[in-house]
Amino acid sequence: MNLRFYGIIGAVAVFSVFTNALMLTGPLFMLQVYDRVLASRSEETLVALFSLVAGLYLLYALFEYARSRAIARVGAQVQSELAPSVLRALLEQSALKKKPVPGTIQDLDAVRSFLGSPVLLALFDLPWTPLFIAAIFLFHPLLGWLAVAGGGVLVVVALLNQFLTARKTEQGNALTGSAQGFARSITDRSEYVWAQGMQSAVLARFQRAQDEALTQSMGANDWTGSFSSFTKAFRLFLQSAMLALGGWLVLQQQLTPGAMIAGSILLGRALAPIDMAIGQWPMVQRARRGWRDVKILLAERPAPEPTTELPQPEAHLSLRDVTVIFRPGDPAILSQVSLDVKPGGALGVIGRSGSGKSTLARVLAGLLTPVQGEVRLGGASLSHYGPETLGRHVGYLPQDIQLFEASIAENIAQLDLEPDAGRIVAAAQKARVHDIILSLPEGYDTIIGPASTQLSGGQKQRLALARALYRDPVLLILDEPNSALDAEGSNALNEAIAVMKREGRSVIIMTHRPTAIQSCDELLVLERGKVTAYGPRDEIIRSMMTNAERVKKSMKIGAVGE
Repeated sequence: MNLRFYGIIGAVAVFSVFTNALMLTGPLFMLQVYDRVLASRSEETLVALFSLVAGLYLLYALFEYARSRAIARVGAQVQSELAPSVLRALLEQSALKKKPVPGTIQDLDAVRSFLGSPVLLALFDLPWTPLFIAAIFLFHPLLGWLAVAGGGVLVVVALLNQFLTARKTEQGNALTGSAQGFARSITDRSEYVWAQGMQSAVLARFQRAQDEALTQSMGANDWTGSFSSFTKAFRLFLQSAMLALGGWLVLQQQLTPGAMIAGSILLGRALAPIDMAIGQWPMVQRARRGWRDVKILLAERPAPEPTTELPQPEAHLSLRDVTVIFRPGDPAILSQVSLDVKPGGALGVIGRSGSGKSTLARVLAGLLTPVQGEVRLGGASLSHYGPETLGRHVGYLPQDIQLFEASIAENIAQLDLEPDAGRIVAAAQKARVHDIILSLPEGYDTIIGPASTQLSGGQKQRLALARALYRDPVLLILDEPNSALDAEGSNALNEAIAVMKREGRSVIIMTHRPTAIQSCDELLVLERGKVTAYGPRDEIIRSMMTNAERVKKSMKIGAVGE
């Protein structure tokens, strides 16, 4: 946290000193009215005291307003400072497929809500409880001990509340999150669910998960509600007990009527923070758990150290003995993969499903770090660029196309806050999607999203290609770029690759379709993560066709022998 945050906290603490001190205004005024004004029957004294009280309450209103506004800014400051780091850590966790850890934006929201709530002010008021009780002792020791006993009961109730509800609350929140996650996954696949008639099954499954979550949450809320109801009733009873004891002491001529009333008011003020904390305990628990999870997330995913920004590299890509293993003990997804692509070259990576093509694409895009070997672009290791810089030099078209909830222009511009219109149009023209965009009612300003139906699958793929080309990358990585393209789209793709080659850029294409390798100079064949063939395209094709003929002949010979 920066100095501004601690400055706001310090201001709240200072304001709390004045507001709590001014809370003595009411009891002291009551004491003076009962013991002096009524006894002396002096109207001048009453007017003077009331004028003083009016001024003090005006000051109280100003200080209370100031600290409530300050405390609201504490939550805003925390969220403003930590939200980008939390989102970046979540993006890194998801994009790099790292081990998931607790911590979400919702956890940070829970912390902000707590920091901006009255319950935090109650925690600032809590240190004044012993001082108010000590003031009650000044009136009479019996009143003080009654206040101590009542406060002790409320503290015990608060501890029981924490002990009995913490686990139930955590389980209820976990089950609620699971049910909400299931609901999101179903709505994301709504077309398939509806087409297959799965509505009853998914609704029943969601209802079961929701009922389990509600059972746990209601159990925790019932306990918290019972404790909250008890504390409110007990605090009211305690004030009446204070009046009763004070009245008895007045009858015994050991206390004045003013002190009796003042003691009751002071007791209510002393116990109010405890009552507030117990009533808002679910918020406190949620904030504590959220802060813990956010700290774990940020500790596991610290912000990267700033690196020296390298100039735009030469379009020369080289891999040496790259090996990728997801978990220790598992077989290698990629094993000893080496390749070399010079500027102006295009390499096609082919192989069956599951051979490691997409994993290799993710390695080249900097999304996976090999356990062995090195990946260099322009002579520098990918790790030397950093994700932001590398993203400007490498265009990546993943197999799974994702569009953002924004305009087509903003999607192509990779959500830049200040997009370059000329580069947007140039990228769209290079991807041969410019005319398609112009045919839409709003053109480049057409709003699209993940579930948009305004574009076909092939058109979305070409739009994603334009997005990959927006920053004029030196290396273009295409993972199954023509999986949804028709003949026209495939021709547009090949033309875009040809333009990249003429400009001295490098292109890597992961595919199993012959039409995607027309512009490739070399082919690399992957089989179970290993390179089984690598060389000029035509030679690799002839070799594969020869092997296929040999296999067919051997199958025929085996059939005759049988």
